[in-house]
Amino acid sequence: MNNSGFETIDYIILGGYLVLLVGLGLFLSRNKKGQEKNANDYFLAGNKLTWWAVGASLIAANISAEQFIGMSGSGYKIGMCVAAYELMAAVTLIVVAKFLLPVMIDRKIFTIPQFLRERYNGGVGLAFSIFWLLLYVFVNLTSVAWLGTIAIEQILGINPEYRIFIIIALFFIAGIYSIYGGLASVAWTDVLQVVFLVGGGLITAYFALEAVSGEGRGAWEGFVVIYDKLKTLPEDTHFNLIVNRAFSPDAFKDLPGIAAIVGGVWLTNIGYWGFNQYIIQKGLAAKSLKEAKKGLIFAGFLKILIPFIVVIPGICAFVMFNYPQDIPGLQQGYFDVHGTINVSDDAYPWLIRNFAPIGIKGLSFAALAAAIISSLASMFNSTSTIFTMDIYKQYIKKDASQKRLVSVGRLTALASLIIAAIAVEPLLGGLDQAFQYIQEYSGFIYPGIIVVFGLGLLWKRASATAAIWTSILTLPMGVLFKVSFPDMPFQFRMGYIFIVLALVFITISLMEKKTVATALPIVDDRRKMMKWGRITLVVAIVCLVAATVQKIMYAAGSTNSVVIYLDNIGFEAFFFFSALIASISLFLFSNSTTTVQDSKALAVNLELFKTDRGFAIGSFFICLIITVLYVTFW
Repeated sequence: MNNSGFETIDYIILGGYLVLLVGLGLFLSRNKKGQEKNANDYFLAGNKLTWWAVGASLIAANISAEQFIGMSGSGYKIGMCVAAYELMAAVTLIVVAKFLLPVMIDRKIFTIPQFLRERYNGGVGLAFSIFWLLLYVFVNLTSVAWLGTIAIEQILGINPEYRIFIIIALFFIAGIYSIYGGLASVAWTDVLQVVFLVGGGLITAYFALEAVSGEGRGAWEGFVVIYDKLKTLPEDTHFNLIVNRAFSPDAFKDLPGIAAIVGGVWLTNIGYWGFNQYIIQKGLAAKSLKEAKKGLIFAGFLKILIPFIVVIPGICAFVMFNYPQDIPGLQQGYFDVHGTINVSDDAYPWLIRNFAPIGIKGLSFAALAAAIISSLASMFNSTSTIFTMDIYKQYIKKDASQKRLVSVGRLTALASLIIAAIAVEPLLGGLDQAFQYIQEYSGFIYPGIIVVFGLGLLWKRASATAAIWTSILTLPMGVLFKVSFPDMPFQFRMGYIFIVLALVFITISLMEKKTVATALPIVDDRRKMMKWGRITLVVAIVCLVAATVQKIMYAAGSTNSVVIYLDNIGFEAFFFFSALIASISLFLFSNSTTTVQDSKALAVNLELFKTDRGFAIGSFFICLIITVLYVTFW
């Protein structure tokens, strides 16, 4: 640790942050005098979260070492295109806030599998409970712990043989208040954590760019140095939001061109932000639907900041490590550089260790710690929520008392901690870009999740039989496509799997004989649904025809430059976008014209989807900012 560059003030800042965090968490964990926590208090914070707590907690739960280390590592290796996950997530939050969350809050949902159980049957709910538990323990918890550990090793210069002790320390700090206090402790401490992770992250990015620029110059000058350097390299795409396969085939495999806008990224984002327990649980815990919607818009604005916090530093590290002779700040000899970048995920720790000033190192490290601990805390709580409410209470002890449910929740969180600690190194030890591992293997279940949840939420003909078969086919389809098409970008694989599963689900639902009669919606609602059904159908057909014509021409050997360019930026993503839009058109037409429905169909009130002027203005500016960024860095 002597070569870490940390001074006493850095350790004081880090130690002060951890003491403040744990102290606040334990304070919030306490029971009110003479009152024991019930399940609603423990798992949904008593439905008392304000909009700013919802938004801050969403971002704190989402931003972890996965972004600070994994996404920065992807920024180092493939560049700005990885920011598509963050930018499109901001748009996805608008969709979730307007169309998905209102229905869930109206149904007073505790957990996502609970919704499936009520909408379909217990088998579907149980299947997805198991899916989510496996994903949390073996992908999310392990990746956050692993990335956090390698960051700490790199920054502080700790020997890897002590890795397990770092993992245990991270789990202990996150667990000490979250396991005992539940969601209230997690959400309210997240307000503190998001200040550290956003503020500390921006400051780190600023000083990284300043280090590039050299003495007496600022961060903007550093950005110009990096931008100009990369633009002089033949066919470098580090500053492209849309990857061209002809220039960067490796980057294209991870983020295939415009698929990052209209393709598989929508499946990932809707699955994650709309139907992921440890994310959507924050919205379900809001004090009202209006507060929940405002919270998601607030989170959308925060989300736009993340590429500037993590991706730009990764690109800085790429230029500084590979082209030190072209960096004024390095040529002037003000930095004594220690360590190396062996794999992409070493980039962010290397940057902090060598280029963050004294004092800022401690703040940067506190920001990283905030990201890791807040995510672990949310995952512990949501893992315990799903197991306790959807497995223990439903299948093991249906008459469990409130006190017993809280106790089981705490034990479940502790068990998930132990299992993840054991599994982390075998799963992630040899990876170069852990962020892409997380995205790809989460993508094995997201196509099925979107089909089962999305159509179940909005389409009245969606049947339990269709949901069961889709659930059964989801993982085997992912494995089949992975084995059959190993070189296909995983976002394309997700898109094709979505199309197959959607066709299976719709076909089985339409063949279902066990339906009940239902009245048609009121005339005004029918008119609205038919109008938007026609619009979405036209959009779907245009996308399908355009993608088909381009693919046929390319396969026929066309030498037209436009056809070749469109293929190189992944124009086939419009097949998947067409399928997604067509599914919307389907339920709009079906819901407005058919007089039969599934016996457990939801009665969706269109009034739930109304939003106020503030929501519209916030949504407009989110979309405007993202449009400007894509135009600037296409």
